[in-house]
Amino acid sequence: MTEYDDQEFDSKSKTQLKNEMQDLQKLGEKLVGLGPAALEKIPMDQELSDAVKLAKRIDRKKEGYRRQLQFIGKLMRNRDVEPIQQAIDLLENKHQQATAQFHKLERLRDDIVARGDEAIDQVMERYPTLERQKLRQLSRQAQKEQQQNKPPKAAREIFQYLREATE
Repeated sequence: MTEYDDQEFDSKSKTQLKNEMQDLQKLGEKLVGLGPAALEKIPMDQELSDAVKLAKRIDRKKEGYRRQLQFIGKLMRNRDVEPIQQAIDLLENKHQQATAQFHKLERLRDDIVARGDEAIDQVMERYPTLERQKLRQLSRQAQKEQQQNKPPKAAREIFQYLREATE
C-alpha cells in the first residue's frame, strides 16, 4: 500500500462533508426550536449558546435566520456534538413517554367505562391505592351519560383520577 492509498481512505468525499454539515445544521435547528428551560439542560459552551439565542430572535422568514443556522452548524463542527445530541434525544424521548402514558390512561378509562366492575378489578390490581367505590360510581355515571348521549363528564373525571393516582 502506498502513501497515496492511505490518504484516499482518510479523506471524505465532498458529498459526505456536505451531509455532515447538513446534519449539524439540523441539530442546530432543533436547538433553536427548544424552549428556554430545555435549552438550559443542553451541555453547550457560551459561544454556541449565544448563537442559538440570537437565532431565536431572528425572524424565520429572513435570510439572516438561514445564515445564523449555518453559523451554528459551523460552530458545532469544532465541538463534540454527541452530548448535545444525547440531551436532545432524552428530551424528545420524555415527550414520547408522556404521550404513551397518556394513551395508556385513555385505554384504561375506556375499558372501565365499557366493562365496568371487571375492568375496575384489573385496574385495582395494578394500582391498589385507588378507591374502588369512586371508580364504580364514576363508571356507572359515564355509562349513563353514554346512553343518554350527554357529554362525557364522568369519563373525563375517571381519566383525571387515574392520571393523578399514577403520577
